[in-house]
Amino acid sequence: MYLLRNSLCRELKSLRTTLWKSRVGFCRKAGAPEKSSFPRLAYGVTLGGCTFLSLHCLRTRKVNVKCEPVAPIREIPHQFDWRRLWSYLRPHFLKLLGAVISAIVVAYLNIKIPIFLGVFVNTLSKYAGIGGATVKTTLREFLADIQKPGFHLFGLYGLQSLFTFCYIILLSQIGEDMAAQIKQDLYRQIIVQDLAFFDRNRTGELVNRLTTDVQDFKSSFKQCISQGLRCAAQLIGGGISLVTISPHMAGVALISVPSVVLMFSMLGQSLRAISKKAQHQMEKATSVCEEALSNIRTVRSNASEYHEIEVFERETNEAAVLAQNLGSGIAVFQALTNFMLNGMVASTLLSGGYLMSTNQITAGQLMAFLVAAQGVQRSLTQGSLLLGSMIRGLTAGTRVFDYLAVSPQIPLDRGLSIPPDVLKGHIRFHKVTFAYPTREEQTVLRDFSLILEPGKTVALVGASGSGKSTVAALLERFYEPTGGSIELDGFNLSEISPMWLRGHVIGFIEQQPILFATTIFNNIKYARPDATDEEVFEAARLAQCHDFIRQLPDSYDTNVGERGAQLSGGQRQRIAIARALLKKPTVLILDEATR
Repeated sequence: MYLLRNSLCRELKSLRTTLWKSRVGFCRKAGAPEKSSFPRLAYGVTLGGCTFLSLHCLRTRKVNVKCEPVAPIREIPHQFDWRRLWSYLRPHFLKLLGAVISAIVVAYLNIKIPIFLGVFVNTLSKYAGIGGATVKTTLREFLADIQKPGFHLFGLYGLQSLFTFCYIILLSQIGEDMAAQIKQDLYRQIIVQDLAFFDRNRTGELVNRLTTDVQDFKSSFKQCISQGLRCAAQLIGGGISLVTISPHMAGVALISVPSVVLMFSMLGQSLRAISKKAQHQMEKATSVCEEALSNIRTVRSNASEYHEIEVFERETNEAAVLAQNLGSGIAVFQALTNFMLNGMVASTLLSGGYLMSTNQITAGQLMAFLVAAQGVQRSLTQGSLLLGSMIRGLTAGTRVFDYLAVSPQIPLDRGLSIPPDVLKGHIRFHKVTFAYPTREEQTVLRDFSLILEPGKTVALVGASGSGKSTVAALLERFYEPTGGSIELDGFNLSEISPMWLRGHVIGFIEQQPILFATTIFNNIKYARPDATDEEVFEAARLAQCHDFIRQLPDSYDTNVGERGAQLSGGQRQRIAIARALLKKPTVLILDEATR
């Protein structure tokens, strides 16, 4: 019967919404700014208590009804999202293709330059003489003799410089544009998350995602693309050269490559796990530092400076230990790499000496093979160094993409808006049960019921922790109740657009109002960026802060400092009240506003 009644109620509400929408018409979107005169105060009664719910009546505002489904919560994948990386690379595909081609050309030139350098040196060696004797020649003959090999060599040098410039500047543009877009998307995704998301994640960790992780990913991307392509191309070209010179020795040199690659991949996976732990621990240390510095007055008033120093030292020491373990792993990796590569050279000499003894190759071929093998060795060595950068980049990218994949449980711009002739401010809590997402085992409200009539001032009085602030948070849709329902003028609050609700219906003053590090005028105008100067002044007068603001040396242009630290607690609260009144709210919530 209960489910049937709920289903019938939803159908009736949907029908009523449709009728109102057809009557109101398409006036504007939910959440769009409006221009109207300041609200008329219906009732000015104030009751004592810890939480105040003051309801005001506003003049008629034209809004249209809009209802959309709520998006489900998406789980964090904890794996590198290659598809998302491609979505950021796709707009820069032509630049990326140009950078790849340029890097391959540079790698090809690096293979060809030693050959032409040998020809050039052979030409010069003719003028060195034999047995100390000199060969007499004119300058014209000398220049004519070295003109062709010299022109080829310096031409290759010029092309190498040109294509090096091309791929570096293209990768720089791609990396910076992609990093800026990732930062913007990540900030946009973080700031629209539910408050439960911020309850679970510390601010320092989120800031690290936006700064350190994005920077590490960008640097790793640019380095791996540029140097990785060059190393890969040189490995392929050098391998072909080795096979061309001597297939037998090439087989001996390359037969160990699969085992080396397998060992590198296994070691790289373990290093990646260590790198992720080290970065997470460094974030914890950063969070401790940020929290202490942002609350320096609390730290100072409790004489906790040395305690914070000890906590920070403990966290940084743990991060240092993990970083040292990562460094030890990378050192083992590079040591094994050098041992394997030098072993390949030694085996090449042994096999080459045997082939020379059987007249299958000449000494010149052996020297050419060693030179080509050294090129391959340098590429492999550089590739081993790139592995550490790639591990850091993949770890940072995974953490960034994890947060990009999270969707809020309460989308800001989805839901309906109540027509102005229906919006009265009647609020009903019906058997509401709630527990905070981070403390689900502790029920804050259980079967809570309350009716708030329009035009009335209601105070909730109770002991600390009894749920007064929780009632205000649920009315603001900061959280969703785990049971029961909350209604505004007959509409379920879960069906109403949070952006429209907070921007046009509810004004909220917190227990500890926070101001931004800007002027008083900008702090008040923050609630309505399109408000006029006179509306800002009128809101300050209603909040009874206009007079003391005018007495300040810079008046409304006074900078309040970080979190409003340059003002007293009462002044900060008055300015916060003015900021809330500027929105012309139908419902005004004052949480512990007793100053």
